[in-house]
Amino acid sequence: MNESLILPRPLVQKLFAHAQSEPGAEVCGLIGAIDGSACSHYPVQNNAPEPDRLFDMDAQSQIAAMKAMRERGEALFAVYHSHPAAPPEPSDRDAAGLGYPDAWYLIISLNIKGVLEMRAWREEGGKLTEHKVQILPD
Repeated sequence: MNESLILPRPLVQKLFAHAQSEPGAEVCGLIGAIDGSACSHYPVQNNAPEPDRLFDMDAQSQIAAMKAMRERGEALFAVYHSHPAAPPEPSDRDAAGLGYPDAWYLIISLNIKGVLEMRAWREEGGKLTEHKVQILPD
């Protein structure tokens, strides 16, 4: 693992709260950044037929999130989703559905003995490679 993903603690807390708000389903969304620093999250509706084990971002919600980012002067930084009952590792379907090659991919797991876990991935050479997550103090 080389480059680390750096996130501010308040943003991480919002991502965890979003994941915990629907513990039986995969939640998903986008993270915006200004000058390369993550600053905002945009929850996106999950339209997957089996949301307990899949995510499929609602196109209208995704477009609205991207528009809100642009209006705030932000750029897409990361795509995130949760795994209610699996480790925070990308499934084959997750890896196949990469739509933003320059974005980070974050997976939050709710299945780690009561402790939330988040891991970061980036597309490199056509596959997802794990990177360290560094959380900045408040």
